[in-house]
This record gives sequence, structure tokens and C-alpha cells, in this order.
Amino acid sequence: MELGGPLRIEDVVEIARGAGATLSDDVLRRVDASRHVVVAAVEAGSVVYGVTTGFGGLANVRLTPDHSTALQHGLLRSHAVAVGNELSAEEVRAMLALRAHVLALGHSGVRRDVVLRFVEMLERDVLPVVPEQGSLGASGDLAPLAHLALPVIGEGEVRLKGERLPAIEALRRCGLEPLVLEAKEGLALINGTQGMTAIGVLAAWRAGRLAKIADISTALTIEAILGTDRAFDPRVVGLRPHPGQLASARNLMRLLAGSDILSSHRKSDHIVQDAYSIRCAPQVHGAFRDVVRHSVETLEIELASVSDNPVVLTETGEILSGGNFHGQPVALACDSLAAATVGLASISERRLFRLLDPNTSNGLPAFLVGEAGVNSGFMVCQYTAASLVSEMKSLAHPAAVDSITSSAGQEDHVSMGMIAARHARECLYDAEAAIAMEVLAAAQACDLRAPLLAAPASRAAIASLRRTVPTLVHDRALKPDVDATIALLRSGELIAAVESKIGPLE
Repeated sequence: MELGGPLRIEDVVEIARGAGATLSDDVLRRVDASRHVVVAAVEAGSVVYGVTTGFGGLANVRLTPDHSTALQHGLLRSHAVAVGNELSAEEVRAMLALRAHVLALGHSGVRRDVVLRFVEMLERDVLPVVPEQGSLGASGDLAPLAHLALPVIGEGEVRLKGERLPAIEALRRCGLEPLVLEAKEGLALINGTQGMTAIGVLAAWRAGRLAKIADISTALTIEAILGTDRAFDPRVVGLRPHPGQLASARNLMRLLAGSDILSSHRKSDHIVQDAYSIRCAPQVHGAFRDVVRHSVETLEIELASVSDNPVVLTETGEILSGGNFHGQPVALACDSLAAATVGLASISERRLFRLLDPNTSNGLPAFLVGEAGVNSGFMVCQYTAASLVSEMKSLAHPAAVDSITSSAGQEDHVSMGMIAARHARECLYDAEAAIAMEVLAAAQACDLRAPLLAAPASRAAIASLRRTVPTLVHDRALKPDVDATIALLRSGELIAAVESKIGPLE
């Protein structure tokens, strides 16, 4: 995957999952050109923020070239004070790629060796240990990015092929020497939105896949409780033409096509209209899809953006200070994604509730198992789903509505974008688990409708589940079943099984 040019969310996901990254000769020449501007400014004794001055609240302190290396190395050491859990290997790989990419855009003024070092770290799977808490989201993700950059100078900790060890030892094993940073390079390594963007990109990609899974789980439930597809008629849905709503309704009609279960009661009067959690699925799922699309658009703009400060303009030889590091666009996109994900999981949990209650499931046994009282069936799956949805409501409080002054008042408005991205990520994890509970229960309920056959798409979904999770006859330890179902959703296998029957879902 080539960095320094057009980059899509899917490209970042591929690198995060192990694909390599490259830099073309043209990109490296662009990096060299921006470096020449910085060198000229230092030699001329120009006043340039972060190059010949201190940082943040110390921006008015003039520095000499003799301070350069100590200043840049000290910047990384002093800013690497993040705390909390480590970011995942995928998230760190995404951050490394985005850090190299933004430097390769040619407006940061670093040497090509600095950019190449990040690519080498990706290639050799040298992944810095990056704690996830500590960023205010302006001047970008300072603390996490400082941890990401410390191994470049042989400090901090990394994971090499999964083993945690001092960075200097990992570099030695890989035959790499620590770099000695020069003017502006330390600042260029920590200024930017690559922490929040990396996490947000991975979350948004997962959200796009979850939109399809939610439609699949809904179709399973509709069949299981003898629902109807009348509300998804394009003549009805088309009267409110939100793009996501239309796509979800089309998916549901295709997923339910050919269902013997639906055909068995299509002409009866047993149901005039389903409950909201069934009937309004396209409206809720569609709103989620529209937010995902907006989030992806925002994040892909960010992937094409220079979020450093100051920025180098090679055409004029200027180095100008600005505010591109402020994470507000990413923060708002991630906040929106988190909020929309709550609705997707919440409506799924309500469908799960209806599946388990004989008063709403149209003849299915209580909790989808025989000998009620002796067996509890899927009772507590709904408890867990409800707990996850409740926790998501707290996580979805928008991070970007908060701000706090830092750096002696110089940095007096911040985005909290890293918090927004982390919360979106956690909401996605919880939603995947909650919707997995619906898939698990709905598959069981469809089995109980035998000899009536579900739609071909539903049968494919159930078959993919049954390869690891058998139908429940008597109570057994359900945790392995739940874990296997969650893994099925996260792997993409459920979607692949369905699409093998009916073609790509929207």
C-alpha cells in the first residue's frame, strides 16, 4: 500500500491487519523538498514556532541551533505520559501508517529517514506500546503520539512479534539504529490527529459491516416470530427517501425472499403490523447507515489532510503556524458514530426480548427452550444485551461538547477527539456482542419453526452458525456459544455466507 497519496479507509484497515506500506521516489523527493525549507530557516535564524522557539506556552522562548536535538528528544520524553490500557496491535499499526502518511504529504519538514523508519517498523512488526488515555485532541494526540515516536530514538517500549521489550533491544534485533532527531522533527512526530483518526477509521469500517449484520439479524427475527415484510414495500419506504433507509429496506426484502415461514401466514389476518422494533428497522438501521457514511467521508478527508503545525510550504519557502491539528471534525464524526450505534444495538435488544417472550413470539416456547422452569434457555442472553446497551448509553455521551484549558492558557480549546474515537470503538464492540445475542436466539427460533423453511439467506446464516454452535435442546454452558457467535460476526463469515446465496448486500 503506497503512502503519501490517496488513501481510503479500506487501505488503512489492510495495513492495520498486516499489509505492507511503501513510499515512492516521488513522495520521498517531496519530503526532501520540505526538509530543505526547514534547514534554510534554521540557517537564517528565522523565528519559527517549534523550530527556533519553545512549544505551547513556551512559544515565546527563543532557542539556538545548539539546542535542536536536545529539544526534539526532550519533547518526545516529556510528552509521553499517556496512561491506561495499551492500544491494540491493529490500532498501533494504523497509527504508524497514518503518521508516515502525513509526513509523506510533504508539509512537515522532516528528513526522509524519519518517514522511512515508520515504514520499517510496520514491515518488521515493531509496534510501540501506546497507552490509550491522555490526549486532549489538540494539538492533536500529543501524549499517545509521543509514545508512538519514542522508539524511533530508541526509547520507550515496543512489542516485537508480540513480545514486549525495550525499544532499543527491538531495534538491535532488527538491525536498526536509533535516529537522532534534528530541528522540527520531534514536533512533527507528535502534532496531528493520527491517534483519533486511526481508532475512528477502524471503528467506522466495522460499523459499515455491522449495518449489514443488523439487517441479517432482523430478517432472522422477522421469520422467527412470524412477522411480515409489508412495511418494507418500496412504495411505502420510498416516500421517505433517506439513502440508508432505502438500502436497509431493500436488503430486508432480499433477505426475506423465498421464505416458506413468511408465506405460511402471508394471507392470514393474524398480524396487521409488527411492533416498532420490526416495522421500523429500516428507519433505525438506515439512520445508522447515514451516520456511518458521513463519518467515513469525514475520516477520509482527514486521511488526505496535513494536521501538523507549523506547516511547510515548499512553493514559497514559508513555514506557517495554523490550527489543522485540532481534532473537532474527527471528534464530532466519532461522537455521531457512537450515538448512532446505540440505536442499532437498542432496537436489536428489543427484538431479542420479543423472541424470548411467548406473549410476543407467536407460539414459541418461553426463552426458546422446552421444559421452561427446568431450562432457562436464552433468558440471560437478553440480560447481557440489555446491560451492554445501557453501558453504551453512557459511552455515547458526546466527548466533543467538553473542553479544558491547557498549556498556560495557550491551548484554551480542545476537541477530546481521542476520547470520542475510543468511545465509538467501545460502542461498536458492545453492539457487535448485543446483536450476536439476537442472531443466536433468532437462529434457535427459526429451527423451532421446522418443518417450515426459512428464506435461503436465513438458512445460509443459520448454517454458518451451526458449524460451531448446535441448536439448544437442554441448558448447557452458553458462554462458548455466545463467544462463537460474536466471533462469527466479527470475522465477516456471517455476511459472506448470506452473500454467497443472494449476492452483495448494500
